[in-house]
Amino acid sequence: MKTTDSDPLAPFDAVVLMSFGGPEKPEDVLPFLQNVTRGRGIPDERLEEVGEHYYMFGGKSPINEQNQDLWRALQREFDSRGITVPLLWGNRNWHPYLTDVVRKQAREHGARKFLAIDTSAYSSYSSCRQYREDFAAAVSTLEAEGLSVEFDKIRQYYNHPGFAKAQLDCVRRGLAELATTAGSLDGKRHKILYVTHSIPTSMQESSQRFTPGYAQQHEELIAWIGGQLNESEQLDAELVYCSRSGSPATPWLEPDINDRLRELSRSGIEAVLAVPLGFVSDHMEVKYDLDTEAAQTAREEGLTFLRAESLGVSPIFASGLVDLAIERAAQVRGEQMESQVISGSTPLGPGSGACSMNCCEGPKSKRALPAWATGSIPG
Repeated sequence: MKTTDSDPLAPFDAVVLMSFGGPEKPEDVLPFLQNVTRGRGIPDERLEEVGEHYYMFGGKSPINEQNQDLWRALQREFDSRGITVPLLWGNRNWHPYLTDVVRKQAREHGARKFLAIDTSAYSSYSSCRQYREDFAAAVSTLEAEGLSVEFDKIRQYYNHPGFAKAQLDCVRRGLAELATTAGSLDGKRHKILYVTHSIPTSMQESSQRFTPGYAQQHEELIAWIGGQLNESEQLDAELVYCSRSGSPATPWLEPDINDRLRELSRSGIEAVLAVPLGFVSDHMEVKYDLDTEAAQTAREEGLTFLRAESLGVSPIFASGLVDLAIERAAQVRGEQMESQVISGSTPLGPGSGACSMNCCEGPKSKRALPAWATGSIPG
């Protein structure tokens, strides 16, 4: 069924909640990791070592259930706004795969124009461009089957008010819990660590080509959150990283949260609130890298360690994602719609939902892959 012109998401025929995917049971773990690392030449023995993180949780990643919850939250928001465009769910690395979901919608309902809502807020190869490589691969596969489809995606939304305000709520609840645990907040003894996924420094450099880079986008959001906190909530804060992988010889963004926890303990800090700023839900990087590994490091150092909630299905977050979909649809229709950004963020132009063919390029050692790009950013 084609979208009517009156629908806020016209001219798109379907929206896809696009995510990373994760294993559902122990026998899925190795095939899933092989999908994630395909083309990198990583032996299965090494993947089995990484898989131990999943086996600790019964071989099941929490990410799929969390994406289903987010899908339901988005569907409720669609219904409340009278949006009739079908809302789908497709993954990069595990079932349901993007290509399979799009193929079914194209064959059974004639859908041709798809808009993706991805679960990555920041700009980098892994969190933006690689999704567009997935779109290009799906287009190529379906074209070979006689199906012609097109993709677009919402912009990276680290500075969208819906995402930012939802993060602020998580920080405030975390600080309230820390104050209860410690008796009160103490700027000399307590600290906030905002945590995100580390990336190679070469990927950070490429992310800066047209926009503030991956690390700078996090810093911009941290500064905004700090400016919104009440005086009684103010603690010193900094950005740290987790989930580093790959060759030790390859530089990645630092400091690692575990290294920083050790340093803070030795400098007199007694309690830390870890905020998973780089993640929209409690998937494996949060459940293992923060709740398990970093929490253990804190115990060894005698630190009180609390982890703030992730966004999950925050109504503010879900509403913001739908706002972003409507924003992109309006831009595609040629309407001059001003993009919403938090105060202090770089203003965005009317075509800012688009991606350049050259933005967020991968490592030079990586074979260049086709990337589906739309819009007006030069490059």
